[in-house]
Amino acid sequence: MDVKTNIKSRLPSRHVTEGPARAPHRSYYYAMGLTTEQIHQPFVGVASCWNEAAPCNISLMRQAQAVKKGVAAAQGTPREFCTITVTDGIAMGHAGMRASLPSREAIADTVELTMRGHGYDALVGLAGCDKSLPGMMMAMVRLNVPSIFIYGGSILPGNFRGQVVTVQDMFEAVGKHSVGAMSDEDLNEIEMVACPSAGACGAQFTANTMATVSEAIGLALPYSAGAPAPYEIRDRFCMAAGEQIMDLVRLNLRPRDIVTRKALENAAATVAASGGSTNAALHLPAIAHECGIEFTLFDVAEVFKRTPYIADLKPGGRYVAKDMFEIGGIPLLMKTLLDHGYLHGDCMTVTGRTIAENLKSVKWNPDQDVVYPANKPITATGGVVGLKGNLAPEGAIVKVAGMSELKFTGPARCFDGEEACFEAVRKKTYKEGDVLVIRYEGPKGGPGMREMLSTTAALYGQGMGGKVALITDGRFSGATRGFCIGHVGPEAAIGGPIALLRDGDIITIDAVAGTLDVKLSDDELAKRKKDWKPRETDYTSGYIWKYAQQVGPAVNGAVTHPGGAAEKQSYADS
Repeated sequence: MDVKTNIKSRLPSRHVTEGPARAPHRSYYYAMGLTTEQIHQPFVGVASCWNEAAPCNISLMRQAQAVKKGVAAAQGTPREFCTITVTDGIAMGHAGMRASLPSREAIADTVELTMRGHGYDALVGLAGCDKSLPGMMMAMVRLNVPSIFIYGGSILPGNFRGQVVTVQDMFEAVGKHSVGAMSDEDLNEIEMVACPSAGACGAQFTANTMATVSEAIGLALPYSAGAPAPYEIRDRFCMAAGEQIMDLVRLNLRPRDIVTRKALENAAATVAASGGSTNAALHLPAIAHECGIEFTLFDVAEVFKRTPYIADLKPGGRYVAKDMFEIGGIPLLMKTLLDHGYLHGDCMTVTGRTIAENLKSVKWNPDQDVVYPANKPITATGGVVGLKGNLAPEGAIVKVAGMSELKFTGPARCFDGEEACFEAVRKKTYKEGDVLVIRYEGPKGGPGMREMLSTTAALYGQGMGGKVALITDGRFSGATRGFCIGHVGPEAAIGGPIALLRDGDIITIDAVAGTLDVKLSDDELAKRKKDWKPRETDYTSGYIWKYAQQVGPAVNGAVTHPGGAAEKQSYADS
């Protein structure tokens, strides 16, 4: 690309680098060592979620340097900046988890503000942990400047006495320890080996699920989302992304040209096919919202219903992300879905080519059993199922990958908040057959819609994973397994039916029919609603309070602003 042709005239950075009036601005760039030529080239924001909070983010700064080399090699001027990350593994099981989902909005907001404030022309975004992936993609489609997403890569699997382990095994070990099935010494040993490298949690939890989405939706280069964080090939992907972003600037190919309704359906299909995290049903509507596309939990669930489950990945299966990358990566998964009619092949991607064109040379690998052919699936219906009924008029979601029993009926055991339920699990004061109900954990009620992995993993560790069910207006980790239903809406904080439940009410879950009901008449529910009073929150100031005032329902992605549909002009056109 010849950047000396004056494309600056149509780019946002013209407002900070061009003309006599911008001499003060240019002086700042000279102060940082830029040359005249670099100042008048397109500016590419290189945004990373680097921090020292957890292994998912620790390699992102190194990878950002490779991106910058690629941008510079293609005659662009990279400008690196960092944004926040809240890492779910560290935030899990205590009040810190209330910061997790709100961090998605903060990431999108801070990337937007940095890009706007400095007039950057394009964006390469690197993210490593759960909410940082959708947060970065939301910023891309919101700004609508040429953008490429880069996943920091997954962690390598741990090894405990010859057994492959992940952090999921750590959370379940807590449950085993609580019932005397694991000694203090064994717990100490496994915690030292479960997470052996940089990278995000290695199974098809939320980070790897949204990494899969990044390729399927077209915002990431093919194969780039599968390579583990420690692999040197990651730097080559990063360098290639830096070079490719300059082609996108030249072509003026933008995220909203890529993230269409069909692309969102492709993303949802790969989540279902890989047995991915239920959190995708929250994040895909949020990404769509930034584009001005209505794509709700029910739209996601419709795609889930028609898509086969074909990737034998943990937590429901046997393998981790590293294994899938080494047998052909996400393109292998996408290729068999495309060949059998489960993907739209005509969707554009950041390569400048369509999904079908990207996958044209991908050959099926018969010498592996990580990914099954889409016409010979593990199960005919996707690994994630949407539910609806008188207990969830605005829907709910359950991950069924790896489950044999898809129906459950039992009496409610109600808890206002996760801590109360976890304590009951720790002390084993619940009964086999119970439906544990954790409420007031929704977007507004939490506030922040916490994940319940500590509780669900403890149940599984106690050997009760298939003997009780759990429902919540909060969320579940991608590492959760068992009969666990999340995103129940309307949430308890606004008087949804989950707030009206009492101990002993009979709840029926049917993941085959897609229903979630309580055995109460409409009249009884209406009577209880009349007597219901809102629950006060302890969060009366600060960011969590602010989030609770703005956030909408889970069915629409728990978003906090009007989105692309209300936009009069996107940043890229300003």
